[in-house]
Amino acid sequence: MGTVDRFRDRTRLQVLHTTGLLEATNVPLLDRVTRLAARWLETSVAMVSLITADRQVVISAAGPADPWRAQHNPLSQSLCQHIVATGAPLVVPDARTDERWCEVEAVGGGHLLSYAGMPLHTEGDRVLGAVCVIDDRPRQWNAEQLGTLEDLAAMVEAEIAVRLAHAQAALDHVPEAALSFDAAGEVMAWNAAAERLFGWSPAEALGSPVEELVCPRRLRAGWEQVLRRVREEDGPAGRRLELTAVDRSGREFPAEMLVRTAAGGGDGLLYDALLHDITDQKRLGVLRRVQQEVVQVLAEAASSREAAAGVLAAVTGALGWTCGEYWQVRPDRSGVTRVASWVRPGREASVFTGAEPLTFERGRGLAGLVWDSGRAMWVADLSADDRDFVRKHEALRAGLHAAIGLPVHSGGQAGGVLAFFADTVQEPDEDLVTLLDGICAHVGRYMERRRAEELALELAGSRRWFEQIIAQLDDDVWTVETGPDGAARCLNTSPNLAKLLGGPPPEGVDPAEVVMRRIHPGDLPAMADFRSAVSSGRRAEIEYRLVGLDGVTRWIWMRGMPRREGGRLLVDGISTDVTERRRIAEERERLLAAEQEQVRRLRELDRMKDELMALVTHELRNPIGAVRGYAELLLDDADLTDGQRAFTEVIDRKSAHLQRLVDDLLELARLEAGHIGIDPRPLALTGLLREAVDDHRPAAEAKRLTVGTELAQALRVHADPVRLRQMIDNLLSNAIKYTPPGGRVTVTAQPAAGSACASGSVMITVADTGIGIPPEQYGQLFHRFFRASTAKDAGIKGTGLGLAVTKAIVTAHGGTITASPRGGGGTVFTVCLPVDPPET
Repeated sequence: MGTVDRFRDRTRLQVLHTTGLLEATNVPLLDRVTRLAARWLETSVAMVSLITADRQVVISAAGPADPWRAQHNPLSQSLCQHIVATGAPLVVPDARTDERWCEVEAVGGGHLLSYAGMPLHTEGDRVLGAVCVIDDRPRQWNAEQLGTLEDLAAMVEAEIAVRLAHAQAALDHVPEAALSFDAAGEVMAWNAAAERLFGWSPAEALGSPVEELVCPRRLRAGWEQVLRRVREEDGPAGRRLELTAVDRSGREFPAEMLVRTAAGGGDGLLYDALLHDITDQKRLGVLRRVQQEVVQVLAEAASSREAAAGVLAAVTGALGWTCGEYWQVRPDRSGVTRVASWVRPGREASVFTGAEPLTFERGRGLAGLVWDSGRAMWVADLSADDRDFVRKHEALRAGLHAAIGLPVHSGGQAGGVLAFFADTVQEPDEDLVTLLDGICAHVGRYMERRRAEELALELAGSRRWFEQIIAQLDDDVWTVETGPDGAARCLNTSPNLAKLLGGPPPEGVDPAEVVMRRIHPGDLPAMADFRSAVSSGRRAEIEYRLVGLDGVTRWIWMRGMPRREGGRLLVDGISTDVTERRRIAEERERLLAAEQEQVRRLRELDRMKDELMALVTHELRNPIGAVRGYAELLLDDADLTDGQRAFTEVIDRKSAHLQRLVDDLLELARLEAGHIGIDPRPLALTGLLREAVDDHRPAAEAKRLTVGTELAQALRVHADPVRLRQMIDNLLSNAIKYTPPGGRVTVTAQPAAGSACASGSVMITVADTGIGIPPEQYGQLFHRFFRASTAKDAGIKGTGLGLAVTKAIVTAHGGTITASPRGGGGTVFTVCLPVDPPET
């Protein structure tokens, strides 16, 4: 609300703090004022209060009853706040009868029953606080008493004005050139910023005529006239002057000076002034005029080269730089070429500019770097820059120092570069870059317009070429307009529509309507979805059946891409006859279904074969057992001749082999079917492996084979000891069987950390130096009845079931088994077994 705004007025608070009274502990003049007020008006308390944004600060108080000295009360407990809020005196004869003061604790406590206060004004008619008197009894304040209180308030205002005048003298805290002078124009204060701007020290400036220090003989009107207008016309806000200032070295520059009156000085008048250099603002004004010239040049230019030359002349000449160049990016974007340049008349720079065309690749030279980055580039001083630009040495030989490059964007990318060069060092200037960017935007738009004219001609040629290409296609290329009601009107279609329709559409009938009438009824819902999608602005496609004019039904694949032109919705599309593709797809589906049925039947036959094998092997066990039993009885007969005994031993040996084969087949079938379980338990793997190796060592020594082990200590796994021993026996017997005399078999076991096995498992390897396995046969090694070609060629007999059984055992334990070639010849079998049982 308004009251709060007055309290928080930033200027009022700044003036309040500038007085220094909020921090003062003893102000003799104010103490004298409060003592006089208490004595002359015969009150309990007289005080001077200042009001901050949220508190009342008592800076002086006097009287017989003085409960408020040094108090900082919140505004809710202050009557003085209402004086600041209204800017007018406040008189309260009896606070108990006025509802506004019922919340004030001093009123309820009987300390404040009557009150009179006068505002303390400062410049700008801002109220800083009040001089007030308080009585602990109701009383009527007469005009004489209020007049006395007003005079005392005037004394306090004078003290505040003096303090503010003294504070204004501390000009060194002002960032701008600040000074004070009297009515005669003599400098009374001169800050450090003024010394930096004009070169005169405060000692040299004090007492000197201000016009001689700032602008000797440069003001159009005399100081008397200027100061009179400040006093009479411009009021407390002061007067702004633009002048040509001169510093101590004689350098002229445009400056703006704000002059205003301030209290103080021997004759009652003191002038404060703030000055600042407005060279940059003036330069920006020049650049704005340059922008207008650039717009005019571009409007009148007959070619892009003429436009570029005019822009360079306008900008470079106005800024006082030496030369400028315009570089154009080639259409294929293979490089950037200088197409125009301008040099200040009378300035020789041919060693740098030259007349021959130049082309740079992306990233080379100032133009190539700006083109590559797409951003402005400012080099304040080429001689101090570490980068080795192309033509840098030529620029320095020509006396150039500063270089500025700006991209000219066209069609959303950098299409050219404006480059400027100056004889002097030029520090980067953000405002200047911004305005130059605006000029580049004008140039870019001009280049886009020129390019658009060229493209219009190219487009006409391209359209003729496009129509020729479309005529060679089998697809129908079309464009329709979709109305608000969803109805489609054909704008364009290729002659190939006749191929899809089985004949040309009837004359006078919209082709889109002909197509819609001949869509197969079963595909109408899908077509409705297609039209709904494109009407909402989404791409869509559909395959539908079209009953042609010739009675033939064709499958059509249609794709539509919507776009908007103004308020119109257009859909561009392609329609393709995919009847043959659909026929092939349907045939493929039929063949796939037949293949799947064949696979199902083969799987069923495989299952029946497995069941038959299990049945046959089960039924063979008893007869084979009987044959072996009778063979053993015959062998026990001492009356057998040698020939009969030899025949009987052959029967026994062959039946034993047949029984082992039947047992392996039956066991493999049961393992794969899950009919034979395993009984896993914690198992000391290291001991089991040593025992298995020791059992096979005699067979190895009989073939003069060396058996070695590398077993980690105390390895444990969770496995069935019987099945695990069966697996190890199979691998060891295979290694011994297929390793020629003099070879070696090595068994290793170690934790799987960092190995080919998963963590939390044990890795067992059985490696031999045997006959090996062809690489292409490793994938079949664990299949039933498979035997490697090397084993067959070597005439080594076997059933091809041992490794299949081994793999089934490993898999039942949740492990893996692989085979791979051993370096130097032979084979390595790797088994990974989990250490812990699976989680349930």
